[in-house]
Amino acid sequence: MAVILDHTIVSARNKEETAQFLAEILSLPEPVSWGHFAIVQVGELSMDFVDTKDEIQSRHFAFKVSETEFDEIFARIQSKKLQYWADPSKNRPNEINTRDGGRGFYFYDPNGHFLEVLTRSYEIS
Repeated sequence: MAVILDHTIVSARNKEETAQFLAEILSLPEPVSWGHFAIVQVGELSMDFVDTKDEIQSRHFAFKVSETEFDEIFARIQSKKLQYWADPSKNRPNEINTRDGGRGFYFYDPNGHFLEVLTRSYEIS
């Protein structure tokens, strides 16, 4: 059997709000509550949001989407007037990138996790 990442636990100030934000921005199924988690299904992986009062260490999550999905997600980012960048260093605000023939951008979720949306995986040589 191939190894497949099944789920990851993500700390949040408000798990329901954070799960709803991600589901809405990426047009994913509504979050599901299970135990003390608010779960968002992202393909075969679930992101299991859990409340914490501790300091949240920012994590990076990249989501590969189709060109059509990219346009829809980007429109939602713009309609919410969320800050976004073309690069992870945040030197190119309010731009998208066209790396490796695809498109991409970065933005923050309500907890400071740095999210990326891209249409093509980066070529690693």
